[in-house]
Amino acid sequence: MGDWLERNIIEPGKLPLLLALTSFILSFVVVRTITRMIKAGRGPFRNIAPGGMHIHHVVPGVVLTVIGGFGAVASGREGTGAAISAVLFGVGAGLVLDEFALILHLHDVYWSEQGRKSVEVVVLTASLVALVLSGFLPFGVNEVSEAEQSSRGAVIADVVVNFAFALFALVKGKLRIAVVGVLVPVVAIVGAVRLARPDSPWARRFYRRRPRARRRARKRADRHDARWRRVTRRLQDWIGGFSEPPPPSSPAS
Repeated sequence: MGDWLERNIIEPGKLPLLLALTSFILSFVVVRTITRMIKAGRGPFRNIAPGGMHIHHVVPGVVLTVIGGFGAVASGREGTGAAISAVLFGVGAGLVLDEFALILHLHDVYWSEQGRKSVEVVVLTASLVALVLSGFLPFGVNEVSEAEQSSRGAVIADVVVNFAFALFALVKGKLRIAVVGVLVPVVAIVGAVRLARPDSPWARRFYRRRPRARRRARKRADRHDARWRRVTRRLQDWIGGFSEPPPPSSPAS
């Protein structure tokens, strides 16, 4: 384990990224646990509301993210300063993204249906950072051979092609596939070549006069959503606590 950590994390300068990812996940888990206890009326925790004004944890999250971000820029990739900055940034990012839905809707939707977006964004962010930590680079640059790396044109061509596939997947209404495809090009390729979702810009533009393609797209989207919606919601319930009883008084966030 020590050799692996030294060879794959410390030597490449990825220790701050590992610390940031670990603190990001831990801060999310801790804050979700606390808010779920507040929601259920258990434990010593209560909402912070000085003077009657509720302070959402996105506020200290923004402060920690700013401090950690600027500290990381000033500290570089090595040393105690870089490690501390990475931890502060990870904790702050966890607090902020746990209330992503509040920022998106500019309304306290923490325990509502819209609040599930926060859990989705946190899981997606942690997955992408874990991919980067594992050695994946945007647009498959890490897959370019040494011979190709000597040619700037080959690298640029590879990036452009992979970016195009990710863009196609995005225009076809497959946001998650497009985002993951930035780091894993084969995922973007799959999203780019398959049928677009019926409500996507691609479908509105190119399926407008193709009723058969529209029907196939709608049928595939309905089948896909029916297959994965229940699994997704169960995972969100387990992580975010949405299936738990409502709070006895005011919603916690």
